[in-house]
Amino acid sequence: MGAAVTDPQETPLLEVAGLSVSYLTRTERVRAVRGADLDVRPGEIVALVGESGSGKSTTAHAVLRLLAPNASLDAGTVRFAGRDLAALSERELRTVRGARIGLVPQDPGVALNPVKRIGEQVAEVLRLHGLATRRTAPAAAVEALERAGMPEPAVRARQYPHELSGGMRQRALIAVAIAAGPQLIVADEPTSALDVTVQRRILDHLQHLTEELGTAVLLVTHDLGVAADRAARIAVMSQGRVVESGPARRIIEDPQDAYTRRLLDSAPSLTAVRARPRPTAPPEPGEPDDVLVIAEHLVKDFPLPRGRTVRAVDDVGLTLHRGRTLALVGESGSGKSTTARMILRLVPPTSGRIVFDGEDVTAAGGAALRRLRRRAQLVYQNPYASLDPRFSIGEVITEPLRAFRVGDRASRAARARELLDRVALPAATLERRPAELSGGQRQRVAIARALALEPDLVVCDEPVSALDVSVQAQVLDLLAELQDGTGLAYLFISHDLAVVRQIAHRVAVMKAGRVVETGATGALFGDPAHEYTRELLAAIPGGDARNGAAGARLLEERT
Repeated sequence: MGAAVTDPQETPLLEVAGLSVSYLTRTERVRAVRGADLDVRPGEIVALVGESGSGKSTTAHAVLRLLAPNASLDAGTVRFAGRDLAALSERELRTVRGARIGLVPQDPGVALNPVKRIGEQVAEVLRLHGLATRRTAPAAAVEALERAGMPEPAVRARQYPHELSGGMRQRALIAVAIAAGPQLIVADEPTSALDVTVQRRILDHLQHLTEELGTAVLLVTHDLGVAADRAARIAVMSQGRVVESGPARRIIEDPQDAYTRRLLDSAPSLTAVRARPRPTAPPEPGEPDDVLVIAEHLVKDFPLPRGRTVRAVDDVGLTLHRGRTLALVGESGSGKSTTARMILRLVPPTSGRIVFDGEDVTAAGGAALRRLRRRAQLVYQNPYASLDPRFSIGEVITEPLRAFRVGDRASRAARARELLDRVALPAATLERRPAELSGGQRQRVAIARALALEPDLVVCDEPVSALDVSVQAQVLDLLAELQDGTGLAYLFISHDLAVVRQIAHRVAVMKAGRVVETGATGALFGDPAHEYTRELLAAIPGGDARNGAAGARLLEERT
């Protein structure tokens, strides 16, 4: 494991004992944390792992006494450096938060003030705790940004959050958290929305802080691969309880609780090979009956002010086959989503050619474009944003049928029931609204809607990146089963090669608008030719576990 091993006899810096937290809703009191025990020692990284709703974020926020107004701490103690934080007044807490315990929240878009420069937001922490004056704070803020690994910290300090990439915004939050030199950092899903290479750099830096400064880290994550790589110890939460805790290697190699084993089996980064056998080789490109889409020399330029342009896609060529999955991978900004939108003709290419089932659709309009819309569908990354909250699930699924005037009311309702059954949701779901479903259920509804018109191609744009690992595994299995049953072609867009390894037959790797490598999944993972592909593969979390005994155990179970 990456984290340093601490002396088990050392007095814990943070001790959580018997913690119980509940939330008062309009109809009932919901128990979110039930008698949780947890401790973190100086200079140690402890991972708190679990799915959405397990209580891990509530536990982390209870440490800082930053619970929502409708939450109550019903029982237990939270002791930090010997003091019971639950017994402190709000004034006393302000001397602890930021100064002795730093917080790195999940979403920098929400946590950073959009109208304040980055340097001002870091300096504010220093002034608040009396560690800098108005005159010295700007320079101290730049120094904190530099310690957080921010490139060109003096330049970034003068910028606003919207001018920074996701990785830079997360570094800004780390700078805020470490500015006052805290003894403990609570990092709540600090990298879940980031590309794997950026994620690795952020986690590398948090680990460096523990080694250089002796800072302890409570790392809240749903990703056991991240926990396996970074933590000295892991605590696994389910339904508000800590069901298992111990040294990270022991948890990964010899899990005792059934829930922990299920998380391990679902984690793409720790899964050695896919349980469902994949074809040994994709169809040969020369077989015309299998070719559905050919994209040649695609270019997309976007205009900028003062007559300038930026090239998002540069001379990209792809071939999609019926009944097969082509994964398009790369970091944010690599051009993969723009390429997919051109293939779907949602944006016109600047130049190049797109052939769909033998028909040139590059400049299609009118009836030809409408035919393409019916045969090619899209599943978005965020199902909540893509489903109309005013519609029932039945209306959501039948919307494409109504738009293309397919069938009557009764046949459309029957088709909706059939599709719900196909994506393993109960018929009662038809009457519910998107807000009443979980993230995994909403994504199943989005898939059902995409299948309503019986398309030939489905473009899946990061369809599982926002889901817990067990739900992720269920959705990936569903996509594979649907492909087996219908002969669908998938264009699967992802920055996560661990997920791609499970679902794809072929992989195309994009960087800076260009395809730098294409190949069969097994060959590309086994012997990547391009340095950028090797970098992406190296960034997959859980590498230590995959290469050690845990990886061998998982491989043996699946072969």
